[in-house]
Amino acid sequence: MTSRFAVRRHAAGFTTLELLVAVLIACVLSSIAYPSFRGQIDKARRSDAIATLMQAQMAQERWRADSANYGSLGEIGIAAISGAGHYTLAVTSATSSGYEMLATARGAQQRDADCRNLRLGVAGANFVYASGPDAAVANSSSVNRRCWSL
Repeated sequence: MTSRFAVRRHAAGFTTLELLVAVLIACVLSSIAYPSFRGQIDKARRSDAIATLMQAQMAQERWRADSANYGSLGEIGIAAISGAGHYTLAVTSATSSGYEMLATARGAQQRDADCRNLRLGVAGANFVYASGPDAAVANSSSVNRRCWSL
């Protein structure tokens, strides 16, 4: 029997308070996860620069085998922009005994402050891997290892 005073069933659904709590939890979780995600994206993009520098290193050695000096990017046949386009590459010095190349972040990768610039130097049989927020590439050894590790 139905009556006017019969208890109505509770409508299914979320209340505004429940919805706000769910949104708040989602915001807190995303604020914790985003910096880690951003760091992994920066690291993946950094691998683009490292791979390009290694390709340029091999091209420099091939060039030096036939020439008196190490070469410029044009001479060794390497593009001035990395494969994925996240870094620009430049040969800052090239002599008969060594060379230095600098990869500089561009676009969104410039947010990777500590590893914005990666420098590869070769002098004889000595290799120098350096990194930094500017062209001085003066990071500490621990930050430098983090920038160059994949």
